[in-house]
Amino acid sequence: MRIKNQGYKRIPVNKGTSILYGKPFAYVVRSVVRDEKCDHCLQSGKLLKCSGCQYVYYCDRNCQKESWPMHKAECARLKKISPKVLPDAARLMARIIIKLNQGGADEVGYYTEKKFRKFKDLMSHYSDIKADTKRMEHFTTLCGVLFQFLDESLMPNIAELMGIFGRMCTNSFNILDVNMNTIGVGIYLGASVMDHSCKPNAVAVFEGTTIIIRTLKDLPCLDWSQIRISYIDLLNSNKDRREELYNSYYFWCDCERCKKEEPMADAAACPNSSCDSPCSIEADKCEMCSARISVEFKKTFQEVVDFTAHHLEKMKTMAYLDVSKICLKKQKGIMHKFNIQHVRTLEMAHIAAMNLECWEDAEIYGKELIPGYLLYYGEVHPLTGLLYLTTGKIQLHLGKPKEALRALNKASTILMITHGDKHSLVREELRPLFCQAAMESNSDTHGA
Repeated sequence: MRIKNQGYKRIPVNKGTSILYGKPFAYVVRSVVRDEKCDHCLQSGKLLKCSGCQYVYYCDRNCQKESWPMHKAECARLKKISPKVLPDAARLMARIIIKLNQGGADEVGYYTEKKFRKFKDLMSHYSDIKADTKRMEHFTTLCGVLFQFLDESLMPNIAELMGIFGRMCTNSFNILDVNMNTIGVGIYLGASVMDHSCKPNAVAVFEGTTIIIRTLKDLPCLDWSQIRISYIDLLNSNKDRREELYNSYYFWCDCERCKKEEPMADAAACPNSSCDSPCSIEADKCEMCSARISVEFKKTFQEVVDFTAHHLEKMKTMAYLDVSKICLKKQKGIMHKFNIQHVRTLEMAHIAAMNLECWEDAEIYGKELIPGYLLYYGEVHPLTGLLYLTTGKIQLHLGKPKEALRALNKASTILMITHGDKHSLVREELRPLFCQAAMESNSDTHGA
C-alpha cells in the first residue's frame, strides 16, 4: 500500500489527488460473474477453469499460482459442494477465517507512513449485531454453511465467528469495474479508517483488486479524521439514506446534507404546466404560482408513487424498457423532474435502452438523467462522469461527433478528478473516444 502526503502536515491537497492505494486483506468475485472474471485479478478475457474445483476461473497460470496460497484451502471443498454455488458472504467469511489461520491477524494496512490497521482493529459492532434480528438470522445461516464447508479445526468459537461476521458486514467494500458495476466484495484494512458523509470529500475507485482513494475537493491538509467517503448510493432521500446507514452500519447520519431539507426528493409537479416549481403533496397550493393542488391530483400522485415503487422494486435485478416507459408516461405532469422515483425510472429506461441497443432512446434518457445526477450525486462523482462518457459514446455511434465531443469534455473534467489520467477507464475508454470524436468532428467541419 502506498500513501501520499503522509501524516497531518499542513500541506494542501488538491482535488483529484490519490491519497491511498491498497490491496485487499480478503476478497471474493461475485458468484454471478465468476465465469466472466479472473478469481485473482478480476480482469475479463479468455479465462481458464481451475481443473481442481471446476468452480473458479483464471486468466493464466500466473494468476492461478498467485491465488494458490488462498485457493488451496478451498479448492477441494468447492469441488465437494458442487454443483451448489457457495453464497458470496459465506465464501468471503471462509476466506477471512482461512487467512487468519494462516497468520493474517498480523497483516497491516497502512493509511499513513506510520499508522496502520489490523483486522482486529476494525469495528465488529458485536452488541449491535446481537440485537439485530435480520443480521442474526443471516449469521445463523452462514454458520450452517461454514460448518459444512470448512474443517472443524479451522472454525473459531462462536464469539470469534460473530466478531468476524460483524467486521465483514460493516467494513466491506464493493469492488467495482470501470462501469461502476459490483464484481466483487473485499476487506481493505487501511481504507476502513474512513468515515461516511452523504456529501463526501473523497471517493473509492478500483483498478482490478486495488482500491484507490481520491480527493473530490481541495483540502487544507491530509487529515484522515476528516476524510469522508459515501458508504451508500447517494440517489436517495435523506430519510431513506439515514435509515439505510442505520440498518447497515448502526449510526444515524447527521452530515451537512442530512440536516438540510430536501424539497425535491418526494416532490409533485406543479398542476400549472407552465410552472416548474416542486410542490409538496401535503400543501394545498403551489408556493411559487399559487396553483391549486386538488384532492384528485393528490390521489393520482399517490397512485403513481405506488405504481412506480412496485415496478422499481421488480426492476432491481433487470431493467425493462417497456415497463420504464409506462412508468414515465404515468409520471408526466404528476411527478417533479427531480423526484427521486422519476430519476430512478429514467435510470432504468437508460440501462434497458442500452441493453437492447436502442441508441436513440438511450441518448434521450441519458440526457434527461444528467440534471438528476448533478443534483443528487454532485458535479464531481464517478457516476456523473460515467454518464457523460456513455452519452458521448452513444452520440458517436449515432453520428453526432460535435455533441459527443461536448459530452466527452464534461466526462473528462470529472473523471480526471475521480479516476486520474493513469486509470484504465481514462486511458482505454475516454481517450480513444475523445480522439475519435475530435477526428470525426473535424472531418464534419471540413466536409460542410
